[in-house]
Amino acid sequence: MAVDAWLVVGLGNPGAKYESTRHNVGQMALDVLAGRIGGSYSAHKAGARVLEGRVMPGGPKYILAKPNSFMNLSGGPVSSLAKFYGIASERIIVLHDELDIEAHTLKLKSGGGHGGHNGLRDIAKALGTPDFIRVRIGVGRPPGRQDPADFVLSPFASGERDDLGVTLELAADAVERIVDAGLLQAQQEIHGKGKA
Repeated sequence: MAVDAWLVVGLGNPGAKYESTRHNVGQMALDVLAGRIGGSYSAHKAGARVLEGRVMPGGPKYILAKPNSFMNLSGGPVSSLAKFYGIASERIIVLHDELDIEAHTLKLKSGGGHGGHNGLRDIAKALGTPDFIRVRIGVGRPPGRQDPADFVLSPFASGERDDLGVTLELAADAVERIVDAGLLQAQQEIHGKGKA
């Protein structure tokens, strides 16, 4: 088992049409972290694009992963990567969109239910446990009577993009704090900041 390695997964849907949608905010945040590590993603036999590296020389190893599957089928690639690298569920961090949290607000947690999020549901099922860490990136509820499924598959409005950049940086910070200081310390720091 890789003692100093962490598997960090950004959830989203593959393909250019989904890149800038709310549902892909987990992958957007992962890309910010990837920029800090340097290098580029490469294809992995587990059905994901993977980037391995360290934020600081001698620091913990990060395995950043974007499943090639659609969001609802994220479990297979995540489980395969965890087995391939020998990473326990407590060292898996999943970045994902969250309807039940105000836009541009972050919440960190470990375990618990999936709250109707099919990506989380599939990962918990494939791993055989819900006990992995989640960086929940708030996208808020849809306006009026818009269907939540349509809302998360729509791009961020132009007025949201400035806030989005700050939120993505904060999400990447949250991952680093979890790895460096533990979930509890990261929660105290990130939750105390409130809205990004």
